[in-house]
Amino acid sequence: MNRDSLRRDERAPSRTPAALRGAGFASLLGLALLGGCAVGPDVTPTDVTLPARWHGAGHARPTTAAVLGEWWRDLRDPLLDDLVAAAVDGNLDVKTAAAKIREARAGRRQAVAGLLPTLDGSASGMRRQTVASGSPVVGSLFQAGLDAGWEVDLFGANARAAEAADRGVEAGAADLDAVLLTLVGDVAANYAELRGYQARIDLARRTARSQRETAALTRTRFEAGSASAVDTAKAEAAAATTEAGIPTLVIAEAETVHRLSVLTGREPGALAETLRKGGRIPMPRRALPAGVPADVLRNRPDVRAAERRVAQYTAKLAASEAALYPSISLTGSISTSAVRPGDLAKASTIAWSWGPTVTVPIFEGGRLIAARDGAAAVRDEYLLAWRSTVLSALEDVENALVASAEDKKRSGRLASAAASYRRAAELSRSLYKSGSASFLDVLDAERSLYSAEDSAIQSRVAVVTDHIALAKALGGGWVRPVATDRPEVIDAETGPRLRLAPAIASAR
Repeated sequence: MNRDSLRRDERAPSRTPAALRGAGFASLLGLALLGGCAVGPDVTPTDVTLPARWHGAGHARPTTAAVLGEWWRDLRDPLLDDLVAAAVDGNLDVKTAAAKIREARAGRRQAVAGLLPTLDGSASGMRRQTVASGSPVVGSLFQAGLDAGWEVDLFGANARAAEAADRGVEAGAADLDAVLLTLVGDVAANYAELRGYQARIDLARRTARSQRETAALTRTRFEAGSASAVDTAKAEAAAATTEAGIPTLVIAEAETVHRLSVLTGREPGALAETLRKGGRIPMPRRALPAGVPADVLRNRPDVRAAERRVAQYTAKLAASEAALYPSISLTGSISTSAVRPGDLAKASTIAWSWGPTVTVPIFEGGRLIAARDGAAAVRDEYLLAWRSTVLSALEDVENALVASAEDKKRSGRLASAAASYRRAAELSRSLYKSGSASFLDVLDAERSLYSAEDSAIQSRVAVVTDHIALAKALGGGWVRPVATDRPEVIDAETGPRLRLAPAIASAR
């Protein structure tokens, strides 16, 4: 490391104050002009080939995140709206993402500080003993001073660090949006599944009661001699089988309530009373605007976050490149020393110095080049991660479009089948009561009806969860501001105070 330090102080040859000011101004002007230099890449291309339209949808016009925002309100369920709002306010993942934004902002302030001058003050007072003419002399020495410094950002290292910090803040904001998007989708999907479980439980209980009535009728006919013991046993077995499936559905219902409670930032059983009463399965009134594939680059927060990190690490690469070049710092100091405090700051006690320092890296054993190459590799990693995120986003949309279209067809056919089986079951019961049909016909009709109605409920849940998955894939989510400046912990007594010894503190 070769350092060439130029210093001026009060011992230098005498020059007029005007000459000194002129020389200093010229030096600062020259350094400021040099400060306009920059090295390293300014931007990394984030281009990817996108299809013109979705394969699972027809021609469409571009859409925006604002159009897709708050899509869950189209499900027309006020309780769901309340749950979403409660989750945004209380979810721990959201609070963690907000804390990371505060961390990124603090890092940005630190990076920006590297572009500004520094100023430090010092003061001291001491008793000292010296030897004069063979005799000790005891006296006092008081000192005070100011030290200033400023690194001229000759090749933009500090500016690039600040730029990287800016991109980090932007990536953190996009990460928060991604957390909100996932959270809203999870709340809506779990709510739809909860209503599905409750509907299936209600169906199973109604079916079991009907089957118990059929079993009672069969037992009466058996006692009258018009039915066999086999028919009675089969009727009771059918009711017991239906009842045996209810506990599994109750477990699933409870687990979904617990998940919704945790998503809102509360203990698992917090929403049990609120959600105990069943409700309809929420269904969307209209289809979501699919837009075009290029929309995911703007609307998907995970894609935006990945792109911002490419920009962040491009700036860090440029900062690593700048470390290979010389750096210049301006330093200055002024101090005063005296044997009595009253003499401080008198002209005869003041010393000062100022001047530039040039630092040129000559031999670092390859450390700086290795750091630059490592930064380039990290930038490549984030570029590849961005491309992967884009492809995953496209895949999510295509899958959701296909699933949504096909599950709607399936739901319609299952609803039609359930209606037909319902008519068949009613007819078979009537014929059985009149003695015109066998019990086997009734048993088969009831089994088929229960299976068809249960499948129809599950298909309705699938339709709404496909709708939710498509909204998430397209980038629809929470669009209102979220407080990110509110700390989770407010520390008290952070200022200067006496620190008690451990023994005294424990005694208290």
